[in-house]
Amino acid sequence: MNLDAHSAVVAVTHDPKLDDAALLEALKSPAFYVGALGSQKNNDARRKRLADSTWPPRRSRVCAAGGPEDRLQDPPEIAVAILAEMTAVRRGVQIPETIEPAKVNVTAGCEVPQN
Repeated sequence: MNLDAHSAVVAVTHDPKLDDAALLEALKSPAFYVGALGSQKNNDARRKRLADSTWPPRRSRVCAAGGPEDRLQDPPEIAVAILAEMTAVRRGVQIPETIEPAKVNVTAGCEVPQN
């Protein structure tokens, strides 16, 4: 894929066979953002699968892209949330665990790289 430090990867198929393979490959790269769509339940299951995988590096970099999908229903809203999170990660901005008033968990374990 020739990913570099300017690349962002978001898995959106909802098929663990496809998403997990793409995430594991992206985690090998210097991509600044690696995320996947999914509900909190699906993201927790994904983290467990990745933890059980044979490729351990930088696992904590997998973001719940746009926050748990079960709280964002509108595709344009999800897209904007993902882009906002990517921008924050790219610029090194810490996003609070919850944002009032909706209390949407935006980071869900996403690690902001330190410059």
